[in-house]
Amino acid sequence: METTKLYQLDVYSREWDATITSIDENGKVYLDRTAFFPEGGGQSCDTGILQIIDGKKPYTFDVIDVQEDGAEVVHTLKATEDSGNRQPKEGDFVHCSLNWERRFDNMQRHCGEHILSGIFYQECGGVNRGFHMGDEYMTIDISLEDEPTNKANKKPDELTYEMCLSVEKIANQVIWSNAPVRTFRFATRAEAEKMPLRKALAFDEDISIVCIGSAENAADCVACCGTHPKSAGQVGLIKIFKVEKNKGMFRVFFEAGERALNDYDSKHSMLYKLSNDYSSSIEDFPKKLRAQEEKLANAKTELNQLKRVLIESECAKLNEEIAASPNKVLVYKLMHLSLDDTFNMSKTYMGKPDCGGKLIMLYSVPDTSYVLVSDGKIKCGQLVKEYASFYQGKGGGNDISARAMFKTDEDAALFADLLGKHLQ
Repeated sequence: METTKLYQLDVYSREWDATITSIDENGKVYLDRTAFFPEGGGQSCDTGILQIIDGKKPYTFDVIDVQEDGAEVVHTLKATEDSGNRQPKEGDFVHCSLNWERRFDNMQRHCGEHILSGIFYQECGGVNRGFHMGDEYMTIDISLEDEPTNKANKKPDELTYEMCLSVEKIANQVIWSNAPVRTFRFATRAEAEKMPLRKALAFDEDISIVCIGSAENAADCVACCGTHPKSAGQVGLIKIFKVEKNKGMFRVFFEAGERALNDYDSKHSMLYKLSNDYSSSIEDFPKKLRAQEEKLANAKTELNQLKRVLIESECAKLNEEIAASPNKVLVYKLMHLSLDDTFNMSKTYMGKPDCGGKLIMLYSVPDTSYVLVSDGKIKCGQLVKEYASFYQGKGGGNDISARAMFKTDEDAALFADLLGKHLQ
């Protein structure tokens, strides 16, 4: 039995009554009429509530998925606290309610995609070869055709962000004009092809064409089965985020409708907070940030110079201890150097006679970690592999250098003590 598709008759239908015509072996429900849009055309399905009207008590189920099954529409239900032990059955009279926030979100986004795709086609011969409605943004893959048939009849070599912003402005002008959005249904391809289509048709019958603006001056005109508002003004806003090359095409990231506004609000709030943190107006913030970056770069240069002086000083002290110590293992503590800085210092001794035949354990106090170095006769990596885990340590390396990281100074000290005893 063919389902009456109310979403094709009136996209603003939010509540309606229906009858369950059948239930499949998986418990999925078929209705004689539905406004729940099934997933398709790049658009996610509608969700909402289905209530079985049985006596005085309604039994409520969540509609969590909707799909097309030939000429019918199939609904997946999820029981709620108000459904009790009641199960849907054929012939049940039901009252349905649409999740309108989700529906209108989809309508805004899908229509926004139409407008943007149409303007890309008109302005630069860019053909939409892929469309995705994600949770965080939408994307369209624009192909710059070799022989564009758009009214501008011009083909750029690439799609830059600046070009996208120009297209974005024209697309928003379509929204601001509140151009009508109309869906035309045709029984045959021949009838549908009389419309100023952006893309060739993929099927021969039961064709829905969405036209934004007039047929004589359409912002977009393309086959589509999705839901759209009755006017472009209800889209509200289109915002392009970025464009990048993708498989010989150009992937455009964007949003439309309330989501585009939410994105603006979020980023403006972030910018407002950052500008306040820098005691700046939003307009002067880039200048303040550049000045701060210059100060930071100078500070990093000074810090690196000081580190080099400190490492040279520590190396001089260490050389004295290497010469004076009779022990096979020498632990040298570095109170102010990170593990990475300690590793840079260790390069002076890796595989070199400067080690004096000893195992030198450079200890970064801030990171409770060692860098082990030797001339290669004492295998640093092997020692870490065999003994660091005894004290919850981890690390690794090769014959002349290895790292060993510990959670506490006590564990690190026990590891060094063990190696000292092992190598004596």
